[in-house]
Amino acid sequence: MALPAIAPYPMPTAGELPANRVGWTVDPSRAVLLVHDLQNYFLSAFDREAEPVPELLANVAALRKEAERLAVPVLYTAQPGGQSPEERGLQQDFWGPGLPDDAHAAAIADAVAPGPDDTVLTKWKYSGFVRTDLLERLREQGRDQIVVTGVYAHIGVLMTACDAWMRDIQAFVVADAVADFSAADHAMALRWAAGKCAVVTTADAVFAEE
Repeated sequence: MALPAIAPYPMPTAGELPANRVGWTVDPSRAVLLVHDLQNYFLSAFDREAEPVPELLANVAALRKEAERLAVPVLYTAQPGGQSPEERGLQQDFWGPGLPDDAHAAAIADAVAPGPDDTVLTKWKYSGFVRTDLLERLREQGRDQIVVTGVYAHIGVLMTACDAWMRDIQAFVVADAVADFSAADHAMALRWAAGKCAVVTTADAVFAEE
């Protein structure tokens, strides 16, 4: 039930991305950037010196900088450490107790750590919308687009993008700013997102029209 040991694999390139069914483009006046669960605990499953982690963190950091330039709000999700079985719910059955009660494990990776103007939401389930006020924050700010980065692509990233679609929020999954258990899981997540609920794009392209 613990996290798997994830073998290194290369990030997908722009030429390897699935075809999108829709032609949405990011409008900085409508968008937020979401950094999903990039906590040390989840990154510990990878060899952090091997791909895809260095590219993942570099691309998320670049997107944070670009979001700041364009006045796009940056939000984070982070799961708390030391959750009780009641707080874990059915996640306990699939993944065990989750994050330990340890500040370093729960912390967001230094390379992409939130700034003073960023928002960190405590996250409990796969989707960043469940048991959080993410939707309310988007509505209050008049935002109806969400650019999703982080881990893991075929679990929380994909579920958050799908949940956004169900709430009429346009989702953009950044293919080279997410990572997963394997290249196959990563590719599956991108195919499903592109075909069912989101635009799949790259870190270089997501804000390119601005």
